[in-house]
Amino acid sequence: MFWTSWFLAVLAVVLAWPVPVFLSRAAWPARAPFAAMVLWQSIALAGGLSMIGAMLCYGLVPLGDSLASGLRGLVRVFLGLESLDTLGFLHAFALSAAALLTAHLVFTLWLTYFRIHRQRSRHRDMLHLLSSPSSDRPDTLVISHQAPVAYCLPGGSRSVTVLSEGLLELLSPAELHAVLLHEETHLTQRHHLLLWAFAAWRSALPWLPTSKLAQQSVSSLIEIMADDVALRSVGKSTLVTAIALVASGAAQLPADKLVGGDSAAQIDTPATTSARLARLLAPSPALSRGMQALIVIAAVLLLAIPTALLLVPGILH
Repeated sequence: MFWTSWFLAVLAVVLAWPVPVFLSRAAWPARAPFAAMVLWQSIALAGGLSMIGAMLCYGLVPLGDSLASGLRGLVRVFLGLESLDTLGFLHAFALSAAALLTAHLVFTLWLTYFRIHRQRSRHRDMLHLLSSPSSDRPDTLVISHQAPVAYCLPGGSRSVTVLSEGLLELLSPAELHAVLLHEETHLTQRHHLLLWAFAAWRSALPWLPTSKLAQQSVSSLIEIMADDVALRSVGKSTLVTAIALVASGAAQLPADKLVGGDSAAQIDTPATTSARLARLLAPSPALSRGMQALIVIAAVLLLAIPTALLLVPGILH
């Protein structure tokens, strides 16, 4: 397992720095948002698995020649059937680091969920005081605010789309339809779960610059995916106008911000809005289906590499 641990360590470093930087600067993700989203998820999962796996494999080297045999040896150490001296300081330290990192990632994931859930609950309570149900649109609330504001608030069966009176007065029926399609796509495709996962990654590893790049890229990609759904029913100029008008009122939205750039209600940043408008005003052709399929296959293989190295004995000795 010695060489396995070093290979996983190198893979973890590559996935933690150069790969995310390169992907965040690439132009093609806007031409294949779904494939890019799958790739970002694979990079995050494979990177975390490689970090933990590298330390775990190195720590178990004295106890066995595979993960299974090493874990059995570790159990014997815990039960007092084998001396702790078998491990040595460096190997014991590596195992402790792997355990601590795993616990840190799991706890941060739970803590981020709890924090977001609490803020959404507070936001929903505030909406009950400041808004009224739409008379002709189910699961839609209207707030008394003159700024053009639109966003969705996830919550399972309690999910709602929030519009302002100013938006309803400003947008044409077609533009309003585009906005509603966009926000409904966020809810039906469960984009908030992706935002939760990448917000947790950034909170868990704030010292890693690429965790911020990943979160920003994923936020932009889900907006692009929602725009693509809206474009199936409305014209490009209609959507461009709607995006620009909604963006002008987003800064006045009465919603609390969460740590790490996420919010109780997902709202565009100026950078994301600019990227969306640029993509619509100066469109590039979508990547071919074959190329998108290759990217998805590459993402699956990327995640399979550390998984196979950990679970299949004898790949690297």
